[in-house]
Amino acid sequence: MTERSAYRPLSRRRLLTGGSVAVGGILAGAGTVAAVHGADGTPTAAPPVPVVEIGTAMEPFHGPRQAGIATDPQSHAAFVALTLKPGTDRAILVRLMRLLSDDAARLTRGEPALADTERELAVLPARLTITFGFGPGLYDAAGLADRRPPSVAELPPFPIDRLQPAWSGGDLLFQICADDPLTVAHAQRMLIKDARPFGAVRWVQQGFRRSAGVQAEPQTQRNVLGQLDGTANPKVATGALDRAVWVSEGPAWLRDGTTLVLRRIRAELETWDLLGRADKELAVGRRLDTGAPLSGTAEHDPPDFAVTDATGLPAIPDFSHISRAHVTEDRLRILRRPYNYDGVPSSDGQPDTGLIFASYQADIERQFLPIQRRLAELDLLNEWTTPIGSAVFGVPPGCAAEGWVGEQLLG
Repeated sequence: MTERSAYRPLSRRRLLTGGSVAVGGILAGAGTVAAVHGADGTPTAAPPVPVVEIGTAMEPFHGPRQAGIATDPQSHAAFVALTLKPGTDRAILVRLMRLLSDDAARLTRGEPALADTERELAVLPARLTITFGFGPGLYDAAGLADRRPPSVAELPPFPIDRLQPAWSGGDLLFQICADDPLTVAHAQRMLIKDARPFGAVRWVQQGFRRSAGVQAEPQTQRNVLGQLDGTANPKVATGALDRAVWVSEGPAWLRDGTTLVLRRIRAELETWDLLGRADKELAVGRRLDTGAPLSGTAEHDPPDFAVTDATGLPAIPDFSHISRAHVTEDRLRILRRPYNYDGVPSSDGQPDTGLIFASYQADIERQFLPIQRRLAELDLLNEWTTPIGSAVFGVPPGCAAEGWVGEQLLG
């Protein structure tokens, strides 16, 4: 073969007929059958390539409960908090939530919002969910302070906190999650554009998990410290999640709602990296590779705090993270739905990284605060983590196809 014949410019005809290598990935992704050759050179049909339709997958927006809570966590998230403008009242909030609910319903179906100027960015929902939360200030603005869930209030101060206003508080929250970062970015842009006449952006926190399809599901999230995070979450199959997360009694505007505590926790990786593996595992109370408690062998083995090691000391120290966070009663558990964040390092290479810790529970006072108090008191992991942001929100129930989120409270 001459050099001239070995290298031929790519023509449109070659691309459409002989350029199967260039377009094979697209064809396979569409579920087509590629042509291959058998041992004797005879063309045969290859078996179909399995298709994982990550981009076109949808999560329903409408329903008695908001999506994005019990939903299997997506790969990317943006948490957007607004401060309502002065003069915002109940009537204005009704208009705002009608508009935002319509946006969310369309975008989660893979349809552009009504005023969408980049319509092409809306066609791949990638399991998009948009969840709305109401901060304490929204109830006050609506003249409905008496309807605010009692536990939806600013958290008490903890000695481990180094809270920054840039990451704390908020009157209205958008939690936007999807398996594609462009989908998240577009939904964030649409919601902020429509909410701009009603409020100012207070903060935006963007996070990530493992990308969809890179590992078998289900898998527990791994955070930037290398830990598996969420092993002890209440399970759907046992009914524990329903008992822990959803409000099941009280007035109609509260039932099938929940509460959210959002904490931004900086990871002190420079000092964490100085620890040996055994010391890291003692601080956590679990093995880093498998997530198994130090008293067991598999991730979901119940921790046994009576087991001792070869020296006669507890295998799981009392100061370890799982010792302090341990809860056995379903109604006292919390649902952890965390995301990692990784910002721009400083000029000398110091990382800006950590966890956006989203905790869902029916009642913050009964469930979240006792755990947080125990952690603040003695959790050794506090040496390598620093809470720098904190916000609380009541999460109203979902809505029917002709309804809007918040109508039980504001309507």
